[in-house]
Amino acid sequence: MPKSPDSDSLTNQDEPSWTLLDRDGLVDAYWDVVAPAMRADGLDPETEQPTYEWLNENGFRRFIYTLQEHHDTTVTEFCKQDLELESQGYDWEIDHADTVEALERYLDRQQQRKSWSESTIDAHRSRLGRYVRAYADVNDADDLLSPVARESAIPAHEAVDACWATFDELDQEVARETLRRIYITVSDWYTTLVSRREAALNPTDGLDYNWSGDDAGTTSNPPLGPDHVAALFEAAEDTREKLLVVALCGWGLRSGEVAALHADQLVLEDDAPRIEFESRKNGPGSVALIYGQDVVETRTAQFSDNEDWSGYLFPSPRSSSGHRTGGTIRNWFDELAERAALPAMIDGRRPVPQMARRFWYDRYSSTVEELVEHQIQEVAEEQGSASASVVWEDYLSEDRRRELRREFMREKLALAFESEPN
Repeated sequence: MPKSPDSDSLTNQDEPSWTLLDRDGLVDAYWDVVAPAMRADGLDPETEQPTYEWLNENGFRRFIYTLQEHHDTTVTEFCKQDLELESQGYDWEIDHADTVEALERYLDRQQQRKSWSESTIDAHRSRLGRYVRAYADVNDADDLLSPVARESAIPAHEAVDACWATFDELDQEVARETLRRIYITVSDWYTTLVSRREAALNPTDGLDYNWSGDDAGTTSNPPLGPDHVAALFEAAEDTREKLLVVALCGWGLRSGEVAALHADQLVLEDDAPRIEFESRKNGPGSVALIYGQDVVETRTAQFSDNEDWSGYLFPSPRSSSGHRTGGTIRNWFDELAERAALPAMIDGRRPVPQMARRFWYDRYSSTVEELVEHQIQEVAEEQGSASASVVWEDYLSEDRRRELRREFMREKLALAFESEPN
């Protein structure tokens, strides 16, 4: 296929004078020059958008320059608005069209101005996608632009809270180094919006984690104290709110796990009542119901006569998933924390559901450590093993480990729930 010998010059008489063309002229020139070159390279210009790499490699760098500098647009925007090509691209899994357009526009401009490769674009798109999906789940909203808009009716602190809560949720799901990469990409996106006067603030400013990973597996949020949990449980006015406190503080579930909790996960007719997870990151696959079995039984009884009940303990008739979102759980927690008169700041942080999980997880971790270091050590010595952890993993059945964990966790949770365990 013939290519321009110098893509930056206009000496090739077959190449249009791109900079002299208006939008209609650009459309005609695209179909007259770019489209045939695409067909010759095995591409379908009727359905496919050329990448920046392909345009650069095939002598159309001046076309990209003209769109950018003379028409303040990108190749993607031109193909969508002027050529009316249907997008066949990445599925962001959110429905807010303006947010999706802002994300794609950012990636287009980065590829133009920084000459990002397709693999680099894919990496940044993946990080942004992870963030916006988590944001939608945590905040029950997929409009990421309105909260930071220059004339937004949403207070700035709420926009910051929504962003930070999203990163706290991601911190429960990904490694700290992955979180750092997501943070850098998302912060750059917000910074670009601010620079182009499309946003008033970058809500990631001031977000602080230990990026070194020395405390990997923990979040920047401190745990709630037993008195905080007791206040939440006492302030709960109905079964829904009591189950919310138990699930977050007594079972250590994430907001999304609470929202999607299903009756099929409950093992109640057993000597060791528990919740079972098919797959789960950063947490045990089976969680003992040391406290709250009576609460969950009352909750399921409320739906037992409803033939249309989906089995979710926090159902939503308006959601396609059939259950509430993590953002709803967070809102309910905020309302309950205010009613329970929790401090506005705990160790410098506003109370959020992740602190409830930290309360449970700290006790779970210390329980396992105490069991291995003190109780199992005696067994290890009797077995002639130098490692108590080997005995814990290899010589004790899962039922026995669960029994020991329940026994130790019972004492650690008692201070918070102030009642006899189930």
